[in-house]
Amino acid sequence: MTETTKSADGTTIAFDRAGSGPALVVTGGALSTRQGAAEFVPLLTDRYTVVSWDRRGRGDSGDTLPWSIEREAEDLGAVIEAVGGSAYAYGHSSGAIVSLEAAARGANILKLAVYEPPYVPELDGPNPMDDVQPSLDAGDPESAVKAFLRGTGMSDPEALTHAPFWPAMVALAHTLPYDLGLAGDGTIPVARFGRITVPTLAMDGGISPNWAAAASMALGDAIPNARRLTVEGQSHAVALDVLVPILREFFA
Repeated sequence: MTETTKSADGTTIAFDRAGSGPALVVTGGALSTRQGAAEFVPLLTDRYTVVSWDRRGRGDSGDTLPWSIEREAEDLGAVIEAVGGSAYAYGHSSGAIVSLEAAARGANILKLAVYEPPYVPELDGPNPMDDVQPSLDAGDPESAVKAFLRGTGMSDPEALTHAPFWPAMVALAHTLPYDLGLAGDGTIPVARFGRITVPTLAMDGGISPNWAAAASMALGDAIPNARRLTVEGQSHAVALDVLVPILREFFA
């Protein structure tokens, strides 16, 4: 059964939990809701109470404006408070940035694992991501999603438009500026993340673009109690049968 809590600014945040044991809060990336963790959750419920949640503007959560990085971090903190006051945390992509920001701001995270927070250096030439906000302003969410996907390196987003999940992605297009805002200009806030004291695992895929390894390396250097792990043979879409054993070992 879906539960809700209130974030610091009064926004309703929806979450699900399953399993038993210490809480493990899972935070997804762009164009995802808590249902995106449906295959992931059952793989850990034997040991943890796995909590998946809707970031603001998604699924059953509210979307109080103005958006800010601080508000997203507070949302995760509110979920942790609602499920017992402390938790392990795993974040993927922009969800990894939310998790890092929450930890840096004092959320009661016991251990933190992140996979490829998208701190991507600014391009010298045209960046397809620059077309996201203009497309939204023009009332064209489909073009916004296509621009975002091109910016992630997908050569032919048009091929996805016939997929059954395409309408759900388009319905989340209005949250893409939030994901872009989390990453900013691609610079990791080293001083702020230096305040993270909990054990942290920064992961990148062995066949991912160079920015992923650079981000993990920088996090490993910035966070006092962190280590970096390159997951060989994996890309940004890390396979669950590879990821889950790593998380089990780290959170044990």
